[in-house]
Amino acid sequence: MSNFNQKFNIYTLLKSTIPVVAMQIFLALYTIVDGVFVSRLIGTDALGATNIVMPVISVMLALGLMLATGGSAIVAFQLGEGKDDSARQNFSMLTAVTLLISLIFVILGIFFTKDIVILLGASEAQIYHAIKYLKVFLLLAPILFLQVLFSIFLATASKPNIALISTIIAGFTNVILDYYFIVNLNMGIAGAAYATIIGYSIPALIGFLFFFLNKKGLFFVKPIFIKKVLYQASFNGSSEMLTNIANAISTFLFNMMFMKFFADNGVASIAIIMYFQFVLSAIFFGYSLGVAPIISFKYGSRDKKQLKYIINSSLKFVIISGIVIYFIAISSISYVLQVFTEKGSEVYNITISGFYIFALAFILEGVSIFVSAMFTAFSNGRVSLIISFFRSLIFLVLSIILLPTLFGEIGIWLALPTAEFFAIIVSLYFYTTNKKKYGY
Repeated sequence: MSNFNQKFNIYTLLKSTIPVVAMQIFLALYTIVDGVFVSRLIGTDALGATNIVMPVISVMLALGLMLATGGSAIVAFQLGEGKDDSARQNFSMLTAVTLLISLIFVILGIFFTKDIVILLGASEAQIYHAIKYLKVFLLLAPILFLQVLFSIFLATASKPNIALISTIIAGFTNVILDYYFIVNLNMGIAGAAYATIIGYSIPALIGFLFFFLNKKGLFFVKPIFIKKVLYQASFNGSSEMLTNIANAISTFLFNMMFMKFFADNGVASIAIIMYFQFVLSAIFFGYSLGVAPIISFKYGSRDKKQLKYIINSSLKFVIISGIVIYFIAISSISYVLQVFTEKGSEVYNITISGFYIFALAFILEGVSIFVSAMFTAFSNGRVSLIISFFRSLIFLVLSIILLPTLFGEIGIWLALPTAEFFAIIVSLYFYTTNKKKYGY
């Protein structure tokens, strides 16, 4: 943790956070590539099946992120206070709890996979693929959970480069195995699932070995169950969990609205846009995850001067990045679209017609994402949850439902920018009213 003891300037701050940003972007990119393999090599029914079971996988990721981000704030704060032994015990306890939670999903995979798939509404054409795909994720759930946990805690241990390198290796492994399992071994949708999980196993294994063999800073010790710490970690990370669950809900609602106004081509259009947004938003999420343990450490060490500098610099970074990302998005959308569909096609024309409005959200969203993560870093799960609740659920759901009703087609494209605009108001309210309390 000695790296967090340094006096940060903009260069060292970016140096510490860029590996986590790159990791999030890379994860987003190889998720997209994974979808392309399934669609092109197996078929659209298989691609639809992966979307049908995605809510279950999203819940798994949400729970993993909840414990990882919420626990990271506690552990980094304790390291900043110089309470290394407590930090190690709590980290080890959170790892053990994460494994226990993952075993619940293993049991679901053994006995209830088919029931879950039917409950999610899989069609007759999708049900076979959906069962095959989901069963692999459920039976091997501990790998997914550990991958999420160690990716976050490697940044907390001031080793984000290890997380980045392991994620890059995992991504290339996933892509290679996708082709090998699907084409050479003819494993179908199960092959795609195994390729993804084997990819996840690389950062999970590297993280486990690091924390097992490392004897400085953060490493495994005998875990001691402390109910209060588990509750605080869960509450701290609840905003990150809510964001993942809300994304599944908003995606469903967007699909419904685009189907209503543009039929099947509209669903294809919003799917492409969501892929695009997934990659660009990864910059904000990655930066916020990367800077959070630094904020926790500086807050724990009572270094108010550095805390103020880091938070002010971070706000400037996400605002400037949002403007740059917007112009990158609108200047590149035509070329990105042609990877998925021909220029001049109906899907292409639908997407181009509203993307310039939709992309305004990229200018706005970074502030709320960072402020929510900042309060998680302060172990203020209540404020972080409120911001995420209004941003990801209330404002967005209301915008998706109401604006198309009031303004027609243009209302669909306005939904996300409108939600992000109101989310900034809520975020800045809590940011300004808590300045004195936290000393930034």
